[in-house]
Amino acid sequence: MKRRAEKAVSSIHVCSLSRLPETVRKTGARSLITLINQGTPVRRPQEISPERHLLVSMSDITVEMEGHILPSEEHVGALLAFVQKWDRAAPLLIHCWAGVSRSTAAAFITACALNPGKRESEIAEDLRRNSPTATPNAKLVGLADRVLDRQGRMIAAIETIGRGKECLEGVPFKLDF
Repeated sequence: MKRRAEKAVSSIHVCSLSRLPETVRKTGARSLITLINQGTPVRRPQEISPERHLLVSMSDITVEMEGHILPSEEHVGALLAFVQKWDRAAPLLIHCWAGVSRSTAAAFITACALNPGKRESEIAEDLRRNSPTATPNAKLVGLADRVLDRQGRMIAAIETIGRGKECLEGVPFKLDF
């Protein structure tokens, strides 16, 4: 009797720092990306092994500001290298402080990078449908657009969905691709 090959999981979950432990438990995520201000304490949930956790220290800004870390190509490169190694055996969880800007940008970038044949506008529409509050960090998206050679399509897609609804903290959501 032949066994069917297990299908790879292609879902990304997004949440805020305060919802991290419960979201890991609820989703079964085993890979984690943290995008947070330098010096912010983050306790890695025990379900996530150290080698499956990427910590990227950056501020949620789009222009240089004294005392803050502007997103850079190095940050995008680290993100892309990590997601290319994601085995998809379990969901990927991406979080930032509020689950609204850096994490939603990283989820969009990840979905675009791992689905080169899917239109950026479709991915952005899926993002908006699943998170009315998502406001992806434009600097991160712009850098990724250049690194992935998307010729402005990622930027245009995010501009088209516009700014999300105002909130203090986003509600955890899932992005399938």
